Formats: sequence, C-alpha cells, structure tokens
Amino acid sequence: MSLLFQPIQFGQLKLNNKIIIAPMCQYSATEQGEVTYWHEQQWANYALSGSGLCIIEATAIQPEGRISYADVGLWNDRQRDKIQVLLQKVKTLSPMPFAVQLAHAGRKASTDKPWLGKGQIAPEQDLGWQTVSASNIAFNVDDVAPHTLTVDEIQQIIADFAAAAKRAVEAGFDLIEVHAAHGYLLHQFMSPLSNHRTDQYGGSFENRIRLTLEATRAMKAAVPADYPIGVRISATDWMDEEGGWNVSSSIDLAKALEQCGAVYIHVSSGGLHVQQNIQIGANYQVPFATEIKKHVNIPVIAVGLITEPQQAENILQNKQADAIALARAILYDPRWPWHAAAVLNAQVAIAPQYLRCQPHALKSLFTPFE
Repeated sequence: MSLLFQPIQFGQLKLNNKIIIAPMCQYSATEQGEVTYWHEQQWANYALSGSGLCIIEATAIQPEGRISYADVGLWNDRQRDKIQVLLQKVKTLSPMPFAVQLAHAGRKASTDKPWLGKGQIAPEQDLGWQTVSASNIAFNVDDVAPHTLTVDEIQQIIADFAAAAKRAVEAGFDLIEVHAAHGYLLHQFMSPLSNHRTDQYGGSFENRIRLTLEATRAMKAAVPADYPIGVRISATDWMDEEGGWNVSSSIDLAKALEQCGAVYIHVSSGGLHVQQNIQIGANYQVPFATEIKKHVNIPVIAVGLITEPQQAENILQNKQADAIALARAILYDPRWPWHAAAVLNAQVAIAPQYLRCQPHALKSLFTPFE
C-alpha cells in the first residue's frame, strides 16, 4: 500500500495524503499587498489537484518584509478580508486544507519581480524601501546595506508575526507555516554569516535562534490553543568552511521548535549567501530531513527536486521523511497527485465532475471528494 497516499496528522489537522504543495511566490499581488485574480485561479488549481495540503506563498507580516512590491501581505485587515473572500470561494471546490507561510524578507527585500531581472530596488527609487536585518551586511555587494534592527524594532516584528497569525486564522487558513528559511529575516538572525550582533539576539547559538523561537511562541499565543503552526528551515547555508549555519545547528533548532509547539519541520536549505556551494540533484535535500527526523517526534517534510511518484514513495518507505513537498513539479503538472496515484496503484480523491476522465484500466483510481 502506498505510503504517499496515507493520511498524516499535523497537530490536530488531518491530511488525506502526504503530498504537500510547497509555498511558491507568485509576485502577482497589488502594490497594497492584496490578492488578485491570479491568486484566485492559482489557488483553485491547487484545490483541485488532489494534494493533501497547500501552503500559499510567503506572505509578509510588514510592508518592509515583502520580497517585492508584488508580494501578498497580512499586515492589515483589508488584506485579511480579501483573502477570506478568496478562500471561501476556493473551499467550495474541495475540502483540501490551505495554509499560509508568514514571512519577513529582511535584507533580501525591496526587489523587482524576478523575471524582470533587475534585482534590488534602492530606497530612493519608486517601489523601493530601506531593508532591515540582524546586522548591516548586504546580501549582494551592489545592494544597499540593511538597517540594523534595534531591540525595540525586533519586538515590533515579533508582535507583527503574532498579529498576522491572528489574521490568518480569521481569514480561514487551516495552518500557519513560519518562514525561517532561504536567507530571509529569521534565517539572517540564525546564521553567524549574517548576524554579527553582540546583544541578546546575536553571538551564541541560543541568542541567534531567539527571534525565531520568540516569534513562534508569540504566534502560538495569538491563535487558538490547538491551531497548528509548522516551521520551514534551511538546514544548511552550504557554507560550512566559512562557519555558516549547518545541519547540527538545525537539529538543535528543530528540537527547540518542537518544545515551542511546532507541529512539523519543513526542511529546505540555502538562500543566505551568494557564494553558497549547493550540490543540486534529485533528493539533494532529503538527507538533511532524514538527520533531523532522527531527533524529533513531530513530522518532517522533505522538499527539493522530488519530481517522480516512485521517488517520493521511496523516501517515505525508507523512513527518510514523513511527508513530501512539491514546488516546481506541481506548477508544471497541476495534476501530479492523479498521475502519482496511477503509478503507485493508489486512490486519490478528486472533484466528482472529473470522475469520467478516469482511465478504464484504472477504475478504482479516483474517488470523489467527501
């Protein structure tokens, strides 16, 4: 029996299968951080995919926390209300739960849309702003150096994570993922390559992870007691020789996050340093998930160039991870779970309007949504 199509629990949230749609920025929001028709059709597509869970794109907790001027936000109630209307529409299509990834881009903010190829927008230019970080160390040599956050400003960021979490619940999301990966603000505080502080948020490992833990605790306090919050991390900076964040640090962080009440650890990598030396290939991040899984009791999600059904199934069968997240693979093939079910001789629940497209040779492949 396929493990990929067996249920899994993230805290009190039960998923029908272990296929997770990973958060992928669309750079298609209004300049006010509000969702558009692009998100409506995209989320509807996700809802009809047969996946177990969809985590929507990195959603900023402050205007300055956006990667670009076209990112979705949850720093005000109008953004929440727009999302609520959209989610209500999408949830008429399928019972699949939707999650939101709450984020702050830190020094990697104030960029143009990536396909325009212009990189960071300077603060004095239209659509640009001053970035912030743990220390005044720019990501790219040509970037404007970020403003070093004061302790009071850090406390405001923690409060804004909590406020955004409250809005996420009100908007109708079923789960929140904290974005502590890919070189964005929480990761910037954790890595010694980007955090040169000497106060309570810098120096020792315990100080560098303090912001991530405090933000997670504040979010937990702002939502209902049994509401699930997971965390995405970068397991390594791929900069070991320079003293970057590494797997050993990630194991200790994961154990601390479990103590904070995180319901899963979503294991990615990289994104902090332009000179990272990533060895990209199929399953290239899976060993990180496997190492972390040995040290925590909560589920661990693997992600990164997992593109084939049997590949995903093997990761679960080999106990290398507990769930599989797909990103580019599901953008390319929005019906990936259907095709995976066919390959793995499993069942997947779909909208009843689509039942007639089931191949005659696989009469038990599709079942209707409950």
